[in-house]
Amino acid sequence: MTQRNDRICGVLLLVLAVAYGWGATQFPEPFGGAESVGPETFPKVLAVVLALSSLYLIVKPDPDNAWPKGRIVLELVIAVAVLIAYTLLLQPLGFIIATLLAVGTLCWRMGAAPMRAYMTGAVAGVVVYLLFTYALNLALPLGVFSVLEGS
Repeated sequence: MTQRNDRICGVLLLVLAVAYGWGATQFPEPFGGAESVGPETFPKVLAVVLALSSLYLIVKPDPDNAWPKGRIVLELVIAVAVLIAYTLLLQPLGFIIATLLAVGTLCWRMGAAPMRAYMTGAVAGVVVYLLFTYALNLALPLGVFSVLEGS
C-alpha cells in the first residue's frame, strides 16, 4: 500500500511539473532574443527537477513510508500556508521582505531561535535579490522598496 502512495504522489507531481513547465513557456520572449536568459529559465529548471524527482518516486518508491500524523501534519499545513502567503505577499511587499518573512517563519518552525530565524530570512532575501538582479539580470519585485527604483 505504501509503495502505491509514493507512485500516486509521483504521478501527481509529474502532472504538476508538466503544467508548471508549460506555464513557463508562456512567458513573453525576452528582449535579447531566444538565446538570452529570461524569466522562464528558472521555472523551466524547476519543472525539470520536479519531473525527474517525480519519475524517481514512480520507478523506485520507498517500501516503508508511513503517512505523517499529529504534530507533523500540523507543521506541514503551516509550511504550506506560509508558502501560499509568500506568493500572495511577494508583489505588494516585495521579494526581500516577503522572503524574510517566509524563510524566517519556516526556520523558526524548524526549531531556530526567532531572532536567528528572521536574520537568516533577511540575509537570504537580500543575497538572492542581489544574485537575481545583478548576476542573472532578472528583475524581482521590490514592493514597498519600489520608491528606490526611480532613483
